[in-house]
Amino acid sequence: MKRLSSVLSVAALFASTHVYAACVYPKAPEKLPDGATATKEEMIAAQKLVKAYNDDIKTYTDCLKAENDDAMKAEAKKPEKERMTKQQREELDKVNVQKNNAAIDEAQAVTDRFNEQIRAFNAKSKPKS
Repeated sequence: MKRLSSVLSVAALFASTHVYAACVYPKAPEKLPDGATATKEEMIAAQKLVKAYNDDIKTYTDCLKAENDDAMKAEAKKPEKERMTKQQREELDKVNVQKNNAAIDEAQAVTDRFNEQIRAFNAKSKPKS
């Protein structure tokens, strides 16, 4: 019950201060080409998509940090009795870290999958000796 109360408090904080409202989680590329059958043009196009996605993830994580920093500045300006408790601040930080880490993990997974396809593409392109 304490955990639920804590989560609800953080949710209320998000709602009341519009924290994270502007941070839009980027959508990963839907499909990457199969390197074993893809053309060079398809691989280059996929590379551009993956790079744009990684740039979008960077923008998203920067936004999370900026909005968290702004929320903490706004919180510091509130009268003492209206400020978050230490537990609420810790929960907010925890949520922020989880969002950040999830975004970075997904971006790494997309990059890893694309790198696998690059290796497959390069393997089919190597002259057989």
